[in-house]
Amino acid sequence: MEQSYVYAYPPGTAPQPPQGGGIAGVIVDPRFCAPYPVDLAIVRKMMTLTDGNFVITDVNGNLLFKVKEPVFGLHDKRVLLDGSGSPVLTLREKMVSLHDRWQVFRGGSTEQRDLLYTVKRSSMLQFKTKLDVFLSHNKDEKRCDFRVKGSWFERSCVVYAGESDAIVAQMHKKHTVQSVFLGKDNFSVTVYPNVDYAFIASLVVILDDVNREDRAAGSS
Repeated sequence: MEQSYVYAYPPGTAPQPPQGGGIAGVIVDPRFCAPYPVDLAIVRKMMTLTDGNFVITDVNGNLLFKVKEPVFGLHDKRVLLDGSGSPVLTLREKMVSLHDRWQVFRGGSTEQRDLLYTVKRSSMLQFKTKLDVFLSHNKDEKRCDFRVKGSWFERSCVVYAGESDAIVAQMHKKHTVQSVFLGKDNFSVTVYPNVDYAFIASLVVILDDVNREDRAAGSS
């Protein structure tokens, strides 16, 4: 029996984002936006090759998302599935680019007309994680729409709106002896009110991908 999850903030008590409106909203689908803070629990099973080794639940343990990862073939595409197994987003890494870049598409598509946003490293050499997010209408990519900063190793990354200090989501590490013994990496993400939590979940998956690539490069 798995240990119950301890959340950084009880439901409804997370700090509120700065007022001003418009810092976030529907990016993927209105059903993934709530007028209150949403805590996502992420469990990463590190020693498995099956679908669902990356599982995201709500505070009550209800399955919200899982990640379908390729076991064989190209390892540059992951699909975020909802609790019923339907594709919500497809995440595709562009292997040939100056900065590591991921394109995120609606549903199971990889067609340009279904592109929702692009995520890329803000620089090639990084001691801490820094990602810039550009929505599909932001063609020139001179200013990012969202940015991610922090330490993935410490699970302390924060998602900001654009170049501002307005926080839209933040991570919290949870370590237990049981999780380490079972080869699981547990942490939570508090998503602020009116922020699309499917969007935030996709950023967590990309952060995990970046981290795995960095570890692989460091060991080679």
